[in-house]
Amino acid sequence: MQDDPSGTFSHVPVLAAEVVAALSPAPGKVYIDGTLGGAGHTRLLLEAGAAVYGIDQDPFALARAREAGLPGLTVLEGNYRDMAALLAGAGVSQVDGVLLDIGVSSFQLDDGGRGFSYHTDAPLDMRMSQSGESAYDVVNGYEEAELASIIYEYGEDRLSRRIARGIVYAREQAPIESTVRLAEIIKRAYPGFSKGIHPARRTFQALRIHVNDELGALRDGLCAASSLLSPGGRLAVISFHSLEDRIVKRFVLGDETLTPLTKRPVIAAEAEQASNPRARSAKLRAAEKKATPVGEV
Repeated sequence: MQDDPSGTFSHVPVLAAEVVAALSPAPGKVYIDGTLGGAGHTRLLLEAGAAVYGIDQDPFALARAREAGLPGLTVLEGNYRDMAALLAGAGVSQVDGVLLDIGVSSFQLDDGGRGFSYHTDAPLDMRMSQSGESAYDVVNGYEEAELASIIYEYGEDRLSRRIARGIVYAREQAPIESTVRLAEIIKRAYPGFSKGIHPARRTFQALRIHVNDELGALRDGLCAASSLLSPGGRLAVISFHSLEDRIVKRFVLGDETLTPLTKRPVIAAEAEQASNPRARSAKLRAAEKKATPVGEV
């Protein structure tokens, strides 16, 4: 386990007040934090007197959470897409709320050795669970067309074919092993780039989503969350890009057992965006489980 640079198991959660308002935690209520991470949101639920089942697949986050020993928190190892099975194993069949804070966590981004960031030289990895296929395997093993498809679909990059072509050419010279080398290869696909958002951002996002099957996990997790909510229970989902937000929006509108609580996604106030740059792209959607109709079993 790597040390927490701050010396404490915590982080600044995005849309903190908005999440609390959406979930309405109170003593005696039970919640799932499907993406425990640094437990920032979980702490707020615990402080309100609720009990929380925190799920994470990252071994470092799990170790920190267990060492912290937060009263009222039960830590479960796994992917939130499997929350129904994980909660059943803990003897729980219904909860009062589910929180999903989608995507890579602050700890994962800040840990340069994990390979999530193109700003720090590190081995190509990007695996949240530290198991299975890595970004190195994808970049060095997939066919050009497959790479282009991943970059276009998950990164929404219009230069996906050019980037994939550059990756294949570069790996023929030598395997692409580091984040910095990959970022430089991608940068060369953008002639004339000098400043602004680094052109590698979209490709790194695409690789991370593919390696961790993030969109598939989101779809499964939403279904599981809906099934676990008791009548009146709340679902709150924070997403960070349009692909995720679109899935959440369509799910909430298409689930006949849920009532949307947010007509449009809630975004961070200007003050929060100024103090926490990662909050700038955060979008919160919430829904409530409908009461069981009279006569329905």
